[in-house]
Order: sequence, then structure tokens, then C-alpha cells
Amino acid sequence: MARHLITSAIPYINGIKHLGNLVGSQLPSDLFARYMRARGHEVMFICATDEHGTPAELAAAKAGKPVEDYCREMHETQAEIARGFRLSFDHFGRSSSDRNTVLTQYFARVLGEQGLIEEKSEKLFYSVDDGRFLPDRYIEGTCPNCGYEKARGDQCENCTKQLDPTDLINPRSAVSGSTNLELRETKHLFLRQKTLREDIRSWIKSKADWPVLTTSIALKWLDDGDGLQDRGITRDLYWGVPAQFEGAPWTGMEGKVFYVWFDAPIEYIAATAEWADANGLDDSAWQRWWRTDKGAQDVTYTEFMGKDNVPFHTLSFPATLIGVNRAGGEQWKMVDYIKSFNYLNYDGGQFSTSQGRGVFMDQALSILPSDYWRWWLLSHAPESSDSEFTWENFQTSVNKDLADVLGNFVSRITKFCRSKFGEALPEGGSWGEREDALIAELSTRLAAYESFMEAKEVRKAATELRAIWVAGNEYLQSVGPWTVFKTDPAQAAAQTRLALNLMRLYAILSEPFIPDAAGLILAALKTEDRSWPTDIRAALTHLPAGHAFETPEVLFRKIADEEREEWQKRFSGVRS
Repeated sequence: MARHLITSAIPYINGIKHLGNLVGSQLPSDLFARYMRARGHEVMFICATDEHGTPAELAAAKAGKPVEDYCREMHETQAEIARGFRLSFDHFGRSSSDRNTVLTQYFARVLGEQGLIEEKSEKLFYSVDDGRFLPDRYIEGTCPNCGYEKARGDQCENCTKQLDPTDLINPRSAVSGSTNLELRETKHLFLRQKTLREDIRSWIKSKADWPVLTTSIALKWLDDGDGLQDRGITRDLYWGVPAQFEGAPWTGMEGKVFYVWFDAPIEYIAATAEWADANGLDDSAWQRWWRTDKGAQDVTYTEFMGKDNVPFHTLSFPATLIGVNRAGGEQWKMVDYIKSFNYLNYDGGQFSTSQGRGVFMDQALSILPSDYWRWWLLSHAPESSDSEFTWENFQTSVNKDLADVLGNFVSRITKFCRSKFGEALPEGGSWGEREDALIAELSTRLAAYESFMEAKEVRKAATELRAIWVAGNEYLQSVGPWTVFKTDPAQAAAQTRLALNLMRLYAILSEPFIPDAAGLILAALKTEDRSWPTDIRAALTHLPAGHAFETPEVLFRKIADEEREEWQKRFSGVRS
């Protein structure tokens, strides 16, 4: 048994997330966590809401609520939706937790004592009309790199280029839209990333198995232009982790908070501590996942995220941990593998939380159960390039993959058995060449499926799983137990018994992708044995003759053309 620490990029608190956010981090990390648990490994799967910074303040102001109340309510909403999508987090935390405040300030103090944080005066935009300094995400303008007109002052979400507010063309306040901006001098804390550049480079270069997307983005930020720059880690905001605290090796930072991209990744650690607190465990319970000097030396840590989050997880957060580890003594676990994803686009454009464009997670669940969405999103995950959600493709995938292949197999064999043998696995008959051929094919495909899952090759794993489903349908079609029954009932019984065992195999293999359907299949077969198959022949004899079952309801219904057209029309605009 191995130990796997798995984190999903933590979603901003500013509203319900869209399907692009879901497939870019939370859903594939859940797939991997479920698979690793199924294989008998010890898993700690962590996520949280990212509650500090500009997005939270702006969203709360728009909602007319105090930011603390808004964040608490939206955390509950996001947690409920996560449950609706069957995201199996061990803990879904909050970056505004006391645990994160303590850890963030502690890391900052250690970095400061190591000489890795310095105070700098800089000129920042001050909005005369708003009467305040504007942190980078409070400023919008045109990206100088790609021309996107709604780029933020920290990063363009269109081309992912890191920006400073002064880089923007025609900058304006994101609070009021005012262009009456002045550059005024203010003091902030900076993480001296440049001094850690070669340490970070060596660390990245040691990760030869990382996806090209992850490594290429990291190295681009490390080397393009003037290369990795020192990064401001404080902002002029009310809501966040206070930058001036007892024991801080600096003064004069009252009224400032740590930049959200400094404290947010630390929440991965803090959320694990929150998990320990929630379960009445002491600090050793979470430290064994995060401190290599406290038992985490055998942990494999995997992060899942969209490509826009890669720079912060390959440069900024590692810089924090490398710097803290330099102090000696305690040693914090750094990520072993970063699985990054491209963008999922929506019907010819981009999904956008800020613009309300696309299908959002709550809306999706109001239309169809989570398995429909989980299957399409994972089988079309934007791994090697951006992918696009279209209603036509979604309908085709649901109808063909889920209804015609898996659903049809379950329906055909259970109804046939009930009509000819009753609702119990029939006895009699023996296997022959066709059964041996099926076992050989399934054994080969299972090995490929496991290999793709372990490599986190999501689309390839989905393709292999579908092929495993198809093999069962082709077997049934080939042997035709409904025809064989007329002349050799015993042989038909053997074929039926194998197919019903194949249902159980499908449930176990499919659970990481479609957990609800897997649960329904196992419930119909009246078994709770989810043991992962190590031998296909043995798996296909697991349920003995005489074992009772129930004929389940339709696993997956087909999407009608009229429904698809109505949904396409309903979601053609933007969410209000």
C-alpha cells in the first residue's frame, strides 16, 4: 500500500464554478483519488475555497453582503455542489481558516528571517474616484501581449501571461470602472524569488515525467524576458491574512494583507490540518502527510490544475517551501507531479465565471445527474490541447457511450436472465473458446486501463474503459444466449452467469468515472465487494450460481433532440 496526497486547485469563492473549472482540476483529481483508493492505497484528497483577495471583496460587494458572510455562505454552496458531483474530498477547507492564518504568517516569518522577504517601495495605481489603492486584480485593461480587453492587473486569463497593472493598456478600476487613476508610492513585502531561481530550475528539471504543458509553462516564466522576478506578496486590502503580526521581522505593514497567491497554496497544508481538527486528531495526523521529517517521506504528492494556475504552483509556492526548508529542521513536502490541463471552451467561445458564460455546476446538476457530466467531461478532458463543449457532442456521447454501450449491456443481460432463469445467477454449462478470447481481451485492456490511470492519462483511460464495455456487448452479440437457450439452456446459463459477473467487473472499473451508476449496478447484484480484479477469469466467476440479483432501472436515459435544442438555447447567453 502506497500513500497518495492529492490536491485540486482551490476554486475562488466568487460564485459557482462552471464546467471548465470542474474538468480543469476538481474532477480529474477526484478520478485519481477514487482509483487509488480502489487499488487499496492510503489517500488524502484535499481541496478548499480560495476566499481572500480581490475576487472575494468584489463578489461580496456585488451581492451587498459583508465579505465574511458572503464567503461563509458561498463555501457552503460550493461544498454542496461538490457533493452533488460526488467529489470525494477527505476535507473541503477554507483559506480564511485560523489554521491558514497561522501557517501563512509562520511561513512568512521564516522566509523573512532567512532574508528572503524584503520591503520595497513601489508605485501603484490609486483610484481617485474610489479613494483607495487598487491591488492588481482590482484593475482591468487591454493585455499588451494578446489584446484581450478584460485582462487583470496580475495575469491575462486569455493568454496566461503574468502582468503588472502598469503593463495594461487603458487601465480602469474593476470596482467602479473609473479611469481616473494615479500612480502613487506605497510599501509592500516582496518574496525574493530571483535568489531561488536556480534552486527552482534544478527542481523543475528533476521532474522528467511531468506533462509537457506543465514544464513548458514553468520554464517560460522562469526564463522569458528578464526571467523570474521577485514577487510582491502583500496587498492593500481589508480581507485576508494580516501582513503585520506578532513576531513578524518587519514593521509598518498595518492595513495590508498577504497576496492571495501567497496564502492560497498554503491552504493545502492548512486544510489537511483542518481535516485533523474535524476528526479529533492531533497534529501528527496531518504532519505525516506534509512534513518529511514527520513521516511524509513515503508520500507521493500530486496536484491537479488548469494551465493558468501552473506558474504559481511551479514557481511561487515552491519558492516558499524551498525557502522555508532552507531554514533547516522541519522539511515540508514538495509536489512530485503536477497534472495540468488546457481550457475547455464553450460553443465557440470561452467559459467564464466573471462573465457568466457557459454551463455552471449547479445548472448542470439541475438538468441531469452527475454521472452524465462526469463521463463527458473526463472522456473529453483538455489534456493535449484545448477542447470544446458542444451540446451535440454531449448528446452523442451520453447516448452512445452510456446508454447504448454500458446501459444496454446491463439491461439486456438482467432482463434476459430474469425472463429465462429468474433473478439469480443460473447454474450449468461451461466456457469455451469465445469466453477464453474475451478473458484474454479484457486482461490486456485492464492492464492498459490501469497503466493510463496511474499515468493520469484521463482521456486514454476513458477510451480504454469504453472499450472494456464494448467487449461485453460484442461477446453477448457473438454468443447470443437468447438463441443458444432454445437448444442448449445449460450453455446459455454459463454465458449469462459470466455476463452478470461482468456487470460487477464493470461497476468496479467504472466507479472512478461514474460512481452513482457503479453503485446502482452493485446494489442490483446485491454485493458490496468492490475488490479490484487481479485475475479476470477469477473475477468472472466471483458471483456463484444461485446468487440473487435485481433487475435495475434504466442506468442512463437517452437525451432527446428536443431537450438538447432547448438546453442549447437556454445557455446561449450569459448567466445573470
